[in-house]
This record gives sequence, structure tokens and C-alpha cells, in this order.
Amino acid sequence: MPIKPYVGLAGILIAAITVEFNDQVTAIALVDIRGGLGISSDPGSWLDSLYATGQVIGMGLAPSLALAFSIRRFVLAAFMLCMSVTLLMPFCPNLTLLFTLRFVQGLSGGFIIPLLLVTGLRVMTPQTRLFALAGYALTATFAPNISATVAALWTDALNWRFVFFQDLPLFSLAAVLAWYGLPQDPPQYARLKKFDGVGAVLLTCIAVSFVTVLEQGDRLDWFNSKLICVLLLILVLALPLFIWNELRQEMPLFGIRLLRRRNFAYALIALFTFLIISQSGSTLPISFLQQVQGFRPAQLYPITLEVALLELIMLPLMAVVLNIAWVDARVVSFIGLACILAADIGDSNITSFWIDDSLFFWQGLQAVGQPMFIMALLMIATNTIKDPKEGPFASAMINSARALAEPVAVWVTQLIVRWRGGLHYNRVVDQIGQSRYRVIQAQGLLPGNPPPLLPNGQPRSPGALNGLMTAVQAQVTVLTLSDAFLIFGSLTILLMVVLFLVPVRTYPPRIVMAQKK
Repeated sequence: MPIKPYVGLAGILIAAITVEFNDQVTAIALVDIRGGLGISSDPGSWLDSLYATGQVIGMGLAPSLALAFSIRRFVLAAFMLCMSVTLLMPFCPNLTLLFTLRFVQGLSGGFIIPLLLVTGLRVMTPQTRLFALAGYALTATFAPNISATVAALWTDALNWRFVFFQDLPLFSLAAVLAWYGLPQDPPQYARLKKFDGVGAVLLTCIAVSFVTVLEQGDRLDWFNSKLICVLLLILVLALPLFIWNELRQEMPLFGIRLLRRRNFAYALIALFTFLIISQSGSTLPISFLQQVQGFRPAQLYPITLEVALLELIMLPLMAVVLNIAWVDARVVSFIGLACILAADIGDSNITSFWIDDSLFFWQGLQAVGQPMFIMALLMIATNTIKDPKEGPFASAMINSARALAEPVAVWVTQLIVRWRGGLHYNRVVDQIGQSRYRVIQAQGLLPGNPPPLLPNGQPRSPGALNGLMTAVQAQVTVLTLSDAFLIFGSLTILLMVVLFLVPVRTYPPRIVMAQKK
């Protein structure tokens, strides 16, 4: 068996994990990056929005462009582009250039990740295809969880610029492996004449409007912002036009007709929902430890590293299990969702006294459940591809759904914080007011009160007031995150119902491929 294609696949895998680092590590270390670049919170929020927008566009365009220029050439060009713009970002002299480079970084990263799935399905035999899916799943589960460890290494042990400098050795190694291992197919420039240019323009409009509305809507006060209203109008007009265009194109970007297949439709719905639910295993615990316990990235790594290492073991193990003929992928999915649900219920009992040790068991359940579900899901999705020519269209849809789920997850989390957080704040303050009205009045928390005084008439120190408000905010955060875990648990139950109703039984790729022949 030739080893060169596997070497090339390893190169794309390293690059795809690096792309996830560019997204996740940057988000975790954003405070340090903003401080180093001298930008405030509001402009800094656009760094995530622009990256996510570029990634959605890149994931939609990558499979079609890669077939036209050849996967090897396209991959190497994407590697060089992503590495170049990333290394320039720490030295940007102004915001305009920084925002442009961040968008191009997301675009080039979006070019890379879909090709991991396309190349894996091409290189691996039916007997080993599930291991290719495990490699792809590493970018969706393992990389986000190990990002906190990487962020801690750069920001606390070295320098915030290493958040960007990490690309140099990783992309260099990936480029060498891809150059050596990937076959040089002849380019098919004739495909460019049939390239879906209208679809590309509409996809860009959808990505810009959708991501910006969800990422920036809360900060810009939604419908009170003219920008948000205009972008929503563009989204409402562009989305149906895009679907209509894709259905009539000879070589579309997306294979919309694949949604007629029950398992593929289920895979898109489940992947989108799962990536939102997975916030309960990554973002929420990190938010608790940072906001309530005051943890720095260097103190977060034990809990995130536990999840990452368990997933590194579970993903290949699930590839072995799912390759057994009598194992039903739907049952594996259900067990995985049950583990995630149990973890959400356990985490909902969170208190302000919890530290990272209190989260270990529940995060361990997340680390077991997520690989079980995502591996079974990817097998169900890829087994629906009856013709190799459908692979690029399916890859574009799967990866675009994955990219769009990220801003939706951010929006859902913000919605929970604003809705439940405001409610809990009012209740906590009201309870304090009922039991300690005189103390609060003496501290000057009520409008129109005289300067804060102690009961004996002596001035109260500002530190007491600050301490009280800090305790109130910590309790509100704990109650809000507890509700968030229950809400994500409810979404998990909903996904279980979809699992019962939609997908049909499928078998390991080695059996499915043999039946197709």
C-alpha cells in the first residue's frame, strides 16, 4: 500500500488543526491581542466576525475551486496565503489593514478544512475510511478543546504575538507533507467556464449578512441599528435566490438535491445542532472559570486538556467500533447524546464554590459523548454519497453548515446571557433589597440617596460596595450558566428525537462501498 497519499493527508490535517487554532486560540487570547495591538473592545469584536465570515465563504467555494486548479496546487496556495497574512497581523499599523488580513485569514482557512474531508475520502480505502473521518473530527472537537492550552502557552509563558507566529512551523511542515504526498492531478480549467459565479456572489452576501447580524447584533442593539436592518434585508433576499440558483446550475457550489436523502438531511441538521450544543462542553465551563473564579488561560488548561486528550483516544476507538457490521451508528449516536445530556444536567448544579476539579467528571462525559456522536454522524453523512462526483458538493454543504453554526452558537449564548442574566440580576438585587434594605440604602445603591454611610454615620469605604457588587455579579453569572446548561440539554433531547425519526440504518463504509459495486 503506497504511503505517500497518507503523508499528504497528514499535511492537510496539520494545516486544518492550525486553522482551528487561528480561530479558537485568537478568541481565547483576544484580550491580550487587543492590548498588544492597542485596540478597544468594540473594534476588537470585529476580529471574530470577519474571520467567521471569510471562513463561511471559503468553505463554500473550496471544493469547486480545488477541482479546477487540482487539490495539490490549491492546498499549497491556501497554506501559503493563510501563513502569510497571519504572520503580518501582529505588525498591522492600522485597523483597516488588520481587519482585511483577518478576513483573508478566515477565507484561506475556509479553503483548507473542506479539503481534509475531500482528500480523506479519496485517499482512504473503504476499510480505513472511518479513520479519515476521525481525522476530520479532530478539527471539530479536539482542536477547540486544546486551544485553551495553546493560548495559555503563548500569552502567559511567551508573548501574545506567538498566537500568530505558531503558523510558521505548523504550516511549513504541512506544506512539505502535502507537496510530497498529494498526487498532482491535471488541472481542469474547463470547470472555471462553468463556475457558479452568481452563486459565489450570493453566498458572499449571505455569509456577510448572516454572520455580522448574529455576531454584532447584540452589541449594535439589533433593529435600532441601520446596519443590522440593511443586512437582514440582504439576507432575506439573497437566501431564496441562492437556493433557486443552485437548483438550476449545471455545476453548483452546493448539492441542494442531496437533501432529498434522509440520512444526508439528518446529518446537516444534526451537525448544525451539535456544534451549538458543544458550547456546553467548551465555552460555558471556560466562561465560568474566567468570570467567576478569575482564571487566566494558564489555569484553564487542565480542564480543557482532559477533554482534548480523551477525545484523541475516543475518535480512533469509535472508528474501530463503527467498522463492526452489527454496530448501529444510530445507537452509538444516542449513547453519545445521553452522555452529553448527563454532563449538561450535572453542570447545571454549578455553584460559585466550584473550581476546575468540580468540572472534571462532567467534562469527561462530554469528552466521551462528543466523539461517539460526531463519528457516527459523519459515517451516516458520507455513506449517502453514491457517486464520487457528488463528494465536493456534499463537502461544501457539510462544512458550510459547520461554519454557520459557530456564529449561531455565539448568538444563542448571548441571548441566554441577556435574557436569563437580566432576570437573575433583578431577582438577586431584589432579594438583597428585601433583607438588607437599610444597608443598601446606606451604601448609596438606591437613586437619590445621600453619600454612602455606615449605620453609625461614618462614611463607608468604596471597597465594601465593590465587594458586594462583585458577589452579586458572580452569583448572577452562576445562575445564568446553570440555565444555559439546561437549555443546551434541552437541545440535546430535541436532537435525540430527530435521531429517532429521521435517519435510517447504515453500515460501515467497507460494506456500503461493496454493495454499490
